[in-house]
Amino acid sequence: MRLRGGAITAAVVLLAVAGCTDQDTRGSSGAGRPGSGGAALTAAESLAVKGRAPKTGYSRARFGTAWADTDSNSCDTRDDILKRDLKEVRFTRGDCKVSYGLLEPDPYSGKDITYRRGRSQVDIDHVVALSDAWQKGAKYWDPSKRIALANDPLNLLAVDASTNRGKGDGDTATWLPPNKAYRCAYVAAQVAVKKKYGLWVTGAEKAAMKDVLASCPDQKLPSGGNPTKAPERFRAR
Repeated sequence: MRLRGGAITAAVVLLAVAGCTDQDTRGSSGAGRPGSGGAALTAAESLAVKGRAPKTGYSRARFGTAWADTDSNSCDTRDDILKRDLKEVRFTRGDCKVSYGLLEPDPYSGKDITYRRGRSQVDIDHVVALSDAWQKGAKYWDPSKRIALANDPLNLLAVDASTNRGKGDGDTATWLPPNKAYRCAYVAAQVAVKKKYGLWVTGAEKAAMKDVLASCPDQKLPSGGNPTKAPERFRAR
């Protein structure tokens, strides 16, 4: 069975990403792809600046079970993003478990990548790394908000695994995609997520964001994604 990428389609909500309030769902657009709702540079300038909090207490479990089906479509979040971002998608059974697809091109490296289930060529990256989020506000959140961030399509992107693993939990000040053509979109996505969830940035991070976005002042801010509170049935440690 073959389907073109972007098989999951939902309405793009033409609203600015603002504050910590719930946002309407946008399932079809990838993190960092242009959206509406205001210039990314203006949004970056509005982000609160604070120092990085200690990483003490962080674990992946603080953000719930990996790839929880928070949008209740009976597919886990990882497969949702693979279906959205890959081309020529094939499934093992039904229309959830992606067995094959093409990442053409990978946004981080610019290379064409073939995805096959069970191998490690493609990662689903948290554009704003969960550890980075923890140190910039998420440690103080209700667990439902952390679960929402970990599974929000606005913060998720299918990328080349080897390139992504060099990122770690870096922010804009410490890591940017090697593919320079994607940097404006990448930074805009980080700004959108931090704006939506009320995460702060360090001074160096904000300066780096503004430096990148100054080269593309018309860069739009991605919008949409899932609500900022996961359904009550989901739990985190």
